[in-house]
Amino acid sequence: MTENSSTGLTRRGLLRAFAATTLTAAPTYSNAFGFLRGAGDIRRIRMYSGRTGERIDTIYWIEGEYIGEAIREVNAFMRDWRNGQTINIDTRTIDIIAATHNLLDAGNEPYMLLSGYRSPQTNEMLRRTSSGVARNSLHLQGQAADLRLNGRSVNQIARAAGSCNAGGVGRYSGSNFVHMDCGAVRSWGA
Repeated sequence: MTENSSTGLTRRGLLRAFAATTLTAAPTYSNAFGFLRGAGDIRRIRMYSGRTGERIDTIYWIEGEYIGEAIREVNAFMRDWRNGQTINIDTRTIDIIAATHNLLDAGNEPYMLLSGYRSPQTNEMLRRTSSGVARNSLHLQGQAADLRLNGRSVNQIARAAGSCNAGGVGRYSGSNFVHMDCGAVRSWGA
């Protein structure tokens, strides 16, 4: 494993970022998969977990290529915190999360991850004890995340995620979070 800096960026990721000849500081997105093409395109994700106290701030994609080490870090970070089980998080979901963050112009403020991957056992427990938990949740496939951003409202986050036109967006105003997934384009909640 490589050394991590205090910001959580991997050494390899930093070297690749510095090697890029042109970097785009604040790209605009027509949808999550329409990131600006060409030289200098980078994608970064910033989150923390109130459950585990962990933080992640990593560049996971540079100039058309996902960085395997960074994706593995995201997979570990978004694990089922109740039992430690991991799955490969769908990179489309990571892209939607990152695109939404950029559209919100949230700067360095990280998302709070409430739920990423859910094991079948965790999902079933939540179905028994909570309302609104789907039997075949996309969380089970590593294709969904429930997120909060302290500097933005649920409606602001949901509008930005919806403008990506790249998956499902659920508003949970009563619980102060937004669900984002890479499934069919749809929206729900208030």
